[in-house]
Amino acid sequence: MQDYKKIDYAKNKDVVLRYIPGHFVTPNSHVNYYMDLTDMKSRQREARATGEELAEMYFSSDIIDTILCLNGMEVVGSYLANKLTKAGIISANRHQTMYITSPEYNVSGQMMFRENNQHMIKGKKVLILIDTATTGDTLRSAVGSVGFYGGQVVGISAIFSVATQVEGFQIRSLYSTRDLTDYTSYSTDSCPMCKAGVAVDAICNGFGYSTL
Repeated sequence: MQDYKKIDYAKNKDVVLRYIPGHFVTPNSHVNYYMDLTDMKSRQREARATGEELAEMYFSSDIIDTILCLNGMEVVGSYLANKLTKAGIISANRHQTMYITSPEYNVSGQMMFRENNQHMIKGKKVLILIDTATTGDTLRSAVGSVGFYGGQVVGISAIFSVATQVEGFQIRSLYSTRDLTDYTSYSTDSCPMCKAGVAVDAICNGFGYSTL
């Protein structure tokens, strides 16, 4: 794997999008860039800056009870919740503070919540937080899961997103294809890199990548 390149966020130097060019296989598509968001999700200063910048996209009139974190976004989600609370966004929870949770996956790959966690979703206004959104399939699954467990999705946030909306919800992202104009995503059966015999560099998902 070659060294990553980066794009600095105009408003905050600690919010850095790192990416690696190549041929990558994700659970839902083939892409020409791997977004390496490890430090943004795990390093305290970058995670805090990322969460706080995402919080700027919401208004004091919004109500958010739960932040549902996908692909290891819990640290960012905690800083996002803290900033939203300081900005005056209220929670209808009795304890007047937001839940931060993540789903479990069953053997079929469906998102699920066990009985002891369902109270964070049922009857709650839920903000879905994800690292990257390309095809939107993971977000569609999350929206469906929240609805199944009796929650109401009130927003979707991402660090990087190709899609602009999913299931009628706008995706509020810090970075998009406006910042990386040649980012491309292909279905597994129509990938021109595969047809041209370009070797796959790595298989990746929300946890990271594994080289081949």
